[in-house]
Amino acid sequence: MNYKDFMLAMQTIETDRHIDKDIVISALKEALEKATRKHIDIADVLVRVEIDEDTGKIQSFRQYKIVETVEDDELEISLEDARKINQNYQLEDTYDVEVTLQELGRPAALLAKNVLKQKIREAEKQGVYDEYASQLGEMVMGSIETVEEKFIIVNLGKTLALMPKAAQIPNENYYEGSKIRVVVTEVNKETKGAQVLVSRADTKLVRRLFEKEVPEIFQGIVEIKAIAREAGERTKMAVYSKNEDIDPIGACIGPRGSRVQVVIEELKGEKIDIFEWSDDLVALIRNALAPAQIAGVIPSPAQKGLIVIVEDDQLSLAIGKRGKNARLAVRLTGQKIDIKTLTEIEEMGIDYQHAMLEYTAELERERRMKEIEIETKESTVAEEVTTEIVAEEPTTIEEAVISEEITPVVEEVVPVKEKKVKRVKKELRERHEYVSKFERILDTPKTQEPKQKVRKKKTDVEEERKIRDLDLRKEKDYDIKPIYTDEELEKIRESEEVEVSNSWIENEIDFDEFDEYYD
Repeated sequence: MNYKDFMLAMQTIETDRHIDKDIVISALKEALEKATRKHIDIADVLVRVEIDEDTGKIQSFRQYKIVETVEDDELEISLEDARKINQNYQLEDTYDVEVTLQELGRPAALLAKNVLKQKIREAEKQGVYDEYASQLGEMVMGSIETVEEKFIIVNLGKTLALMPKAAQIPNENYYEGSKIRVVVTEVNKETKGAQVLVSRADTKLVRRLFEKEVPEIFQGIVEIKAIAREAGERTKMAVYSKNEDIDPIGACIGPRGSRVQVVIEELKGEKIDIFEWSDDLVALIRNALAPAQIAGVIPSPAQKGLIVIVEDDQLSLAIGKRGKNARLAVRLTGQKIDIKTLTEIEEMGIDYQHAMLEYTAELERERRMKEIEIETKESTVAEEVTTEIVAEEPTTIEEAVISEEITPVVEEVVPVKEKKVKRVKKELRERHEYVSKFERILDTPKTQEPKQKVRKKKTDVEEERKIRDLDLRKEKDYDIKPIYTDEELEKIRESEEVEVSNSWIENEIDFDEFDEYYD
């Protein structure tokens, strides 16, 4: 057997099929192992195959396991018999007997051939999957290989892709050998047929064509927010500019329509409507239903979508030819739209102007709530970042310099921390060492209101007690306390001592500043 020619054939498979050399060698080893087992006719026999890549020599060995006591002489050999062959053998080693490839019969050779073909085919499928899985949704250039009634085979270079009838542009003629641009819509390695599906009717094709022709879209300055398409007839596209100085519509159209014209020619004359995206749903619907003039947009009484109101002479223009304009607007906005004329609205008894005002106010409230949520999240993140910066102490000169540069950011977040300190201070009004004027004002109604609710009629004893308490409060130095038992007084004294020992207020709060603030 000429091993060099055999290895040359393996290298040819590697080059033509774009399969890694290690995969081909592994597939060959597995094929020869199965062929050797087929020749020996024992399913669980141990087989080892060695391939020398330098010389191309291929060897196959039948292995016997060395054991103390032989239970199956087809799979095992005793240690005593093994050491007669080689004194270095130990228990659990394997004794190899070479099986020459010439000994393999025709059935074993056919099995090896089929296994090798199957493994190479699987490796090829895996390679195609790895190649095009990363290009899912991307535009690629291909040539038409075969044109059938229900599908077209497109040659992408490394594989053949399938384009079904539904993925083709209606009324577009396809010829074998012609070059076309398609977008990869599906990649599957489990199917027996074509692994890659492509399309020319998908909205991603329009997006990729504009990314190719409009540099602002490719750079991310202009963003395509939404696309609705009926292949071969019309496409509506909403665009948005992140730079106020750049007109998104003008950037897509190009000088004298040069950019959009290239896309239209690629799509064989398909009409493209480009308008500016708006976060306001009403404005977005107005733009999507252009060129029809919209009188108003109100929610449906059944809460199943929106009612778009148009003048009587604008109804057919809003619906479009065969409902095309309305369908595209529904797909683009993602809202269920019911178009009605002013006459129909009056017959239904709906005050559409009042309903429009309420709906606009509701949208504004929702928009404001979203802004508040975003601001809250941003402030929370800023507070967390600032807390981390304050917690870290500079240990080197470089860190000290960095901390000085970050100081203004810390000062901006300080008011947030002051608010938190105020909420904590209000809970400490029970202390007897110091009571501010503001706290006295707050405490006075709280002590009087329960008395008025519980006891409506006051006795003479209560009046005298109240007068006595008021007189005592005017004095600055007094030691009068409520009547408690000795055990209660002891507990109160211990709790006050604990509070004084654990107090941090006197050191960190300027009470004079608080008095000035409350005054």
